[in-house]
Amino acid sequence: MQVRIADVRDREILAQYDRHVSLEELERSISPGRVMIAEENGKFAGWLRWNLFWDNTPFMNMLFVLEGYRGQGIGKMLVSCWEERMKAAGYKLVMTSTLSSEEAQYFYRKNHYVDAGALLLPGEPLEIIFIREI
Repeated sequence: MQVRIADVRDREILAQYDRHVSLEELERSISPGRVMIAEENGKFAGWLRWNLFWDNTPFMNMLFVLEGYRGQGIGKMLVSCWEERMKAAGYKLVMTSTLSSEEAQYFYRKNHYVDAGALLLPGEPLEIIFIREI
């Protein structure tokens, strides 16, 4: 498995799967290197997209592994590579979140993320905020 920084050539495949953001916003994330791609035998297997919370804390906005590649450690590898990059850039803390109705909360806790708060928006399940010191 290989993890690499996405570039403009990855725009089409990312846009096909990452429907949480517009194409313009996706391009704004790719340009500064804020999207990482996992490939297995040269095939797209998943991605991690991040930004800065409060303009100073790395926040993982999206972690997604395609169905046929789940359970193989790809998500963990993407997160580990991202954390290493953030640590090398001088950050000491990273963040992410997930809905309380999603299984991802167990993945984050298993990977040393701790609950740090929550957000409740009208008509939505509780959004759990996680942090991890790196």
